Amino acid sequence: MAAPTDPQSTRCPERMTALAAAAAGGPRAPAALALRVVAECGRSKARACELRLPHGTVATPVFMPVGTQGTMKGVTAAQLDGLGCRICLGNTYHLGTRPLIQKAGGCIGLLNVNREYHSQDSGGFQMVSLLALSEVTEEGVRFHSPYDGAEILLSPEKSVEIQNALGSDIMMQLDDVVSSTLTGSRVEEAMHRSIRWLDRCISANRRPDQQNLFAIIQGGLDPVLRSKCLEEMTKRDVPGFAIGGLSGGESKEQFWKMVTLSTDHLPREKPRYLMGVGYATDLVVCVALGCDMFDCVFPTRTARFGSALVPTGNLQLKKKQFAKDFRPIDEACMCPTCQRHTRAFLHVLLHSNNTAALHHVTVHNIAYQLRLMDAIRTSIVEHRFPDFVRDFMKTMYGDVGRCPGWAVEALQSVGIPLS
Repeated sequence: MAAPTDPQSTRCPERMTALAAAAAGGPRAPAALALRVVAECGRSKARACELRLPHGTVATPVFMPVGTQGTMKGVTAAQLDGLGCRICLGNTYHLGTRPLIQKAGGCIGLLNVNREYHSQDSGGFQMVSLLALSEVTEEGVRFHSPYDGAEILLSPEKSVEIQNALGSDIMMQLDDVVSSTLTGSRVEEAMHRSIRWLDRCISANRRPDQQNLFAIIQGGLDPVLRSKCLEEMTKRDVPGFAIGGLSGGESKEQFWKMVTLSTDHLPREKPRYLMGVGYATDLVVCVALGCDMFDCVFPTRTARFGSALVPTGNLQLKKKQFAKDFRPIDEACMCPTCQRHTRAFLHVLLHSNNTAALHHVTVHNIAYQLRLMDAIRTSIVEHRFPDFVRDFMKTMYGDVGRCPGWAVEALQSVGIPLS
């Protein structure tokens, strides 16, 4: 796509430089986020950090369960707290249409908990998931509500305004999101627009001393575009960076190469958030590639189909083989579900369409994800992460020959051979 000639566009080099300088300069407000690197793997890019946020400290690597409208389906905030969940993800597009939450003092006020620190997705992903209902212009994203058909304009300024009102510890810029399988001029357009929108989001943030605005790296699967986006966005003095535009159907070979390209160019002293990743193997590999934070609907969504996560993969609890299996889902798991219920009991509930089954499996799956991340972190701190990775892969796949080729290649690239 040809570069616009409008001097107000940040595709204009002079204006780009001026905006970057303005974003980085001027009086500095007190930092609302601090990252301390606790330990680093001596071979890979894996690291364990402490992410200090306004409402408390989060240990990384961390997985953030997704509560699109402020909470998980079928799980209470108290239960999440009991599982050790210290941060979860909400969605600006959906929460922005719920004035009650804003009037209640944000997500934390509505949920009435003190130990849960919310990260907020800007709503940009809805450009893909609600594509038939949206139109993207330089002004923002114009949606037709899937609830009542009303027209909604989500601009960078409006996205930040909503997130300021919601009070999340981490806010995300509004970015121009396209499908990860798309190529051509639209990907370049989206990348440059995301840079321009980042500057507008920075200017719109009214609580920089209390809320942290993360930039989102775009560029699709084109290493030149992604490198350009990294170069420009890291000029802005934002508290953290997210790697966006992936996990949308591209091949795993393309996926991991864009992840490692991104972490190679992101600053060491700031958190790195890989958006939309939640499969266990992906989490382990992407920690090795240098990522700190993750989110995905996978563990909660798959629970609603009766699929329970275990170190060897998953158990489809509706299957006949579990009808007389009186073991817990995972004998090593200390979650309330595994402590109180058997596979056979959950099998019966699932076949009777009892929603309690979905609740119990959801609790277990969140606990599994949190326990996995804690084990990863411990292995980094104890300087045995490469051995942890090899043990994880052996348990998950049985032998090296059955491990996904992309994972073997990705781990090899950072000094962790599986054989």
